[in-house]
Amino acid sequence: MSICTRCGAPFGCAMADGGAEPCWCTALPAIVPVPDVPAGCWCPACLERHVAGRSDATPEVPAPPLN
Repeated sequence: MSICTRCGAPFGCAMADGGAEPCWCTALPAIVPVPDVPAGCWCPACLERHVAGRSDATPEVPAPPLN
């Protein structure tokens, strides 16, 4: 269990908890650097609010393959 460094809420972090599946945060656009785990992680609500407030929060679309 991790504690959000922004609001203090407890939340699950697969990277900090050693989960086999990717962390929930990997589904969000990569617009902020990933902090050292477990220090610096934000809960889902805080990170989603931060991403929604960013103008560059559009997910990256891979370029088509070159032929």
